Amino acid sequence: MADVIVTSSTNLQNEVRYGENHVLITDEPPEAGGEDAGPDPYTLILAALGSCISMTTTLYARRKGWPLERVKVRLRTERIHASDCVECTRTTEGYVHRIQRAVSFEGELTEEQRARLQEIAHKCPVHKALTSEIVITELV
Repeated sequence: MADVIVTSSTNLQNEVRYGENHVLITDEPPEAGGEDAGPDPYTLILAALGSCISMTTTLYARRKGWPLERVKVRLRTERIHASDCVECTRTTEGYVHRIQRAVSFEGELTEEQRARLQEIAHKCPVHKALTSEIVITELV
């Protein structure tokens, strides 16, 4: 996987370079001091997860020859107290980030195919990365 290079520019905006010639701008919304010139960092996390879910389920359906026409992933994130998190098993103090998602599939799919695609959606690589231990180290 190629490096991602993030360079600060104006105010809170950043230029994100990746791949051969790809560039995108990130920013914060005005209420956070930005100019809303691009997605904020949490939106990028949700976009990565949603894109991965869509790609993973599309590839699976394609391999199976299923008539999947479109995948729609709706996501939201919130920071909550760990004590208020009924799903949490590891973190009991402080805060946790909860990502909620709804995945829907369009096409002439059977209920069994839809159920299987929902299972596959939980197996995308970004989902696995976000739900496993993440270690951030210095790049040399």
